[in-house]
Amino acid sequence: MKAIVMTRFGGPDVLRWVERAEPRPRAHELLVRVVATSVNLVDCSIRRGEQAVALPAIIGYDVSGVVETVGTEVQDFVPGDEVYYMAEMFSSDGSYAEYHVAAERIVARKPRNLSHVEAAGIPLAASSAWEALIVRAGLRAGETVLILGASDTALFGIQIARAAGAQVYVVCPPEAAALARQLGASRTIDLHEDLLAVVQIESADAAVEVVFDTIDGTNLRRIIQAIKAHGRIASTVAAGTGLEHGLARNITHHSVSVEADRGRLDSICALIQRGQIVPVIDSVLTLRDAATAHRMLEVGGVFGKVILCSMAAA
Repeated sequence: MKAIVMTRFGGPDVLRWVERAEPRPRAHELLVRVVATSVNLVDCSIRRGEQAVALPAIIGYDVSGVVETVGTEVQDFVPGDEVYYMAEMFSSDGSYAEYHVAAERIVARKPRNLSHVEAAGIPLAASSAWEALIVRAGLRAGETVLILGASDTALFGIQIARAAGAQVYVVCPPEAAALARQLGASRTIDLHEDLLAVVQIESADAAVEVVFDTIDGTNLRRIIQAIKAHGRIASTVAAGTGLEHGLARNITHHSVSVEADRGRLDSICALIQRGQIVPVIDSVLTLRDAATAHRMLEVGGVFGKVILCSMAAA
């Protein structure tokens, strides 16, 4: 099979289009023909050597494809089934390849109303937003959530929060504001605005119950002032200083690193099929163009997913 392989860490040019042996599924695994995958910021971080993976490595953590063969102990899938899933994090056998092997327990059926290109943008980013807002922060109907950022994870967060019955404020650059409102944000806040002043004026109780931080975690002292007593912060980025300022009001902080899970994807699929979550696609490239996709993410200005299609699907 063809795959994008890196044998050293570095810039996008370390991603090489090469021939690799097709993987073989073990008893509890499926061999999936990857129709499409997507690029995540964590892929760039791993490529730069900021995360520990064994080399040579195939990176990538989103899969939408078709079951090719199944192991002897697989019970829920047969060849020909359309599936999507998040690959195991920090494995050296990722999804930038024509075929991928996955344990049955992490594989879910692809939403019927999405193409493979659309479904490939969902698993990691939407799972991270779900884990942060629903599982860790325990977001409830009627609450207000402040989402920091306009990453793909943040865009899914807007939709998941709205589906949960929450009101959503989003701190984002002006070029992402219209998209954030289209997805369900009731108020967008420019990066240069005083978010605390906006929250105090516009929210019903001059504060929010939940903050979902996807930016950088360095402004916690200011953010905590916008949160009610017993509020919650969920973050997909490393927390900076300032958490101690929430102690007196019992504000909790949750660092989120998502793990592959079929049940979570099934829950997300139900919202997709009801039209409550829609993937936002920025660009569609071929798998061979992975280095170009990495450059796009590192330059910035991408809102939504960058999808990589297999050559046959392109």
